[in-house]
Amino acid sequence: MSDQPGEDLYDWESEWAALEDDVRTDPGEALKELDELLTRMLDEAGYDPQDPVVSAGDDRDVIAEYLAAHEITQAYERGSENLSPGDIASAVNGYRELYEYLVAERGATDA
Repeated sequence: MSDQPGEDLYDWESEWAALEDDVRTDPGEALKELDELLTRMLDEAGYDPQDPVVSAGDDRDVIAEYLAAHEITQAYERGSENLSPGDIASAVNGYRELYEYLVAERGATDA
């Protein structure tokens, strides 16, 4: 996490914007980079997807959204033939919703 208020937010927004073209042209191939960005964002925002207490607490929706998209990303990376375009779209949409939530949350705390 940055010591400068708003710096994380700027970095997140810049990185997300750079991934938007990849998401439009080849969403499956963009999953890994989206996953890496959201993993970092969660960490920088103080979330721990591996913590069962958080997973069962107030933040469970945030963590559940991430874990669902992360699972699809891992299946894609393994070359799973059971994934449909709808699964990939679901992961992209999950990452997008999580991104928007974290950006709004960070913007509110940096204000």
